[in-house]
Parts: sequence; structure tokens; C-alpha cells
Amino acid sequence: MKVAVAIDSFKGSLSSYQAAKAIEEGVHAVNPDADVVIQAVADGGEGTVDALIEGMNGKKINVCVHDPLFREHETYYGVINQTAVMEMASASGLPLLTLEERNPLLTTTFGVGEMIMDAIERGYRHFIVGIGGSGTNDGGIGMLMAMGYRFLDEEAQPIRLGAQDLDKIAEIDDRLVDSRIKECRFEIACDVSNPLCGENGASAVYGPQKGADAFMIQKMDAGLAHFAAVTKAYNKTDYQEVSGTGAAGGLGFAFLSYLHSKLVSGIDLVLTFVQLEDKLKDADYVFTGEGRMDGQTLMNKTPIGVARLAKKHGCKVIALAGQINEEAYLLNDHGIDAMFSVVPGVVELEYAMKQENAYRHLKNTVIQILRLENIK
Repeated sequence: MKVAVAIDSFKGSLSSYQAAKAIEEGVHAVNPDADVVIQAVADGGEGTVDALIEGMNGKKINVCVHDPLFREHETYYGVINQTAVMEMASASGLPLLTLEERNPLLTTTFGVGEMIMDAIERGYRHFIVGIGGSGTNDGGIGMLMAMGYRFLDEEAQPIRLGAQDLDKIAEIDDRLVDSRIKECRFEIACDVSNPLCGENGASAVYGPQKGADAFMIQKMDAGLAHFAAVTKAYNKTDYQEVSGTGAAGGLGFAFLSYLHSKLVSGIDLVLTFVQLEDKLKDADYVFTGEGRMDGQTLMNKTPIGVARLAKKHGCKVIALAGQINEEAYLLNDHGIDAMFSVVPGVVELEYAMKQENAYRHLKNTVIQILRLENIK
């Protein structure tokens, strides 16, 4: 019997790799001779860097960058073979700000550019970047500034960081841009479809959660539209209506317009990178899942991506989670044959999420599932 395991983390409890190891132990408890192939995975959002480092023998690179309010901030990214894997939120994410500090007119993506430049300096030219969880709305100009771009006003003075001066950009100066950036290739994990501007754009949809009021939303939206117009005049590109350019406060737009980039579904990007499909071939069972399975899981999260690949090869797909709500049962129509909660009963959340308990419960659930294989 061959079993493939590709499960997301149980956030706050088990990493992707730890969850996979618990399943592996459960399988071998029932069938010691089973061929178990495990692969840590994530959907391109929070935890992707850790999952890929752990699951692909990668290395963590510590780096000091500037946070959304331009304060020094220690963070890290991963390197796997010749690829640098990053999460923009680790440098410019909303969790780095208190509620009182949230102000997308002021917050910057400068730290994202610093992370990229650190990797370039170390010789990396292929990048995978997750851009979820941002605390910014600057159209990516902060990132571009860290790479050497200068955005000047009508008096040929550099504009300020953040979104506050986007409407004042009169000239783009690229004379100081590091020439090595042209050698780089960026794959951007992006799972939102928002354009840059308008009622479905970055400012209107995501501005409020970043601290924007109605006046700020209007100002930022106009600023991003102006930035797009100046960009079009500068390099003859026009991506503001493209799906995903409104991601991370317009960071998706900056990647498409200024860097050799493509926006890709997060789970598809990760599963292709780890070559999961090759590991699923000939599997009798594929175990997947995440900490909580609900309606959001249908939005191309890890279990859906894994199931889609598994069904191409006729595998039975079993999903495991700490919590499963009623909406999750729609997943049975999307390639998941059965799903199970690993929680053994009515318990306190703290108990259920304790690492050793979650590990044991996951293992025990797998044992009970696979005992059915031996019932004649």
C-alpha cells in the first residue's frame, strides 16, 4: 500500500511537517510495510516559508529590514536550492502593527524590497513571494524604492514613503536601480482577483481593515490610479485592470509592472514547486487537510489543490482537520472522498491545540481510518 501525505499546518498547534509525521506514524501502526511519502505544503499564505524550509531541506536566512512604519525589524526568508521563498507579511504585514498604528497612508513595503535585495546580494535570482496579509496600500513603491527606483514630484524631490504622496508622482528615475534585478524571475502567490483601483480595488476592499476611513480610501484610490497612469507613461505597460494587481495594497501591480513577474494561485504555485504530482502517482490513499475546514477551504486552499492533483491519478483522498463546519461537506463534491475531525470529543480549545495532544489525536484518527482497510 502506498500512502501520500500533503497536509497544511494546524496553525498554533502543528507545522505541516509535524502533521505529516503524525499521519505517517498512524499509517505504519496499522501497516508497517506501507510506503509513505510525505510532503510539507501550504497554500502560499502564512506559514508557506516555514513549510517549504522544513519539507524541502531549505535554509532560513535571517535579515534586518524596516517594518511598515520604517522601524528596524528582524525577520527571515527561506532558500531552497536556487530559489528564495518569502512572505511579504514578514516585513510589511498587518500583524506587525497595533490597532492604533494602522494607517495605510503611512505604511510602506520598503522592507519587502530589502528582503529581495538581500537575496539578490547572496546570488539568488528566482523568487517565490506570498503577498497575503499586508498592512500597506502604497502600490509597491516602497519595495521599488528599496531597489533603487526614485519617485519624484514636480519639483524633482523624492516623495514620502507610504501612499500619502502617490498622487504627487511626476517622474520615475531608474538610474540607481540595481542592474541585477533584470536577471531575476518572480512568481507571486496571489489568491485575490481585485484590480488595482475602483470599487473592487485595493483601497476600497482592503483599506478599512488596514485602518483607512472613507477620506483615506478615496485619496489612496486616486493615488493608485495616478501611479498607474505615470507607470504607463514610463514603461508603456497597463496592468491596473488585471486580476490580482490590487493584492497587498497594489503590490501585485508593482510586481507585474516593474519586475519580471507572474501572479499565480498560491496552492498551485507551491504544489508545482514541490513537484507533488509526481509523489501522488500510484498512491492508494492521499491524506490532506488543515486546522479548520470550512467554506474558505473551497477557495483553493491546500486540501482542494491536493485533491485536484490526486484525482488525476485515481487516488482516494482523506482530509483531516481539527474543526469541520457544515460548509466543509461541500468538499465532497471537489475531490475529497471523506473528511474527519481529529478532536476526540468535547474538549477545551487549549487542550485540543496543545502540540502533543494534536499529534496524538491525528495519529490515532489515521489508525482508526486505516483499520477499515484490514476488515474483511
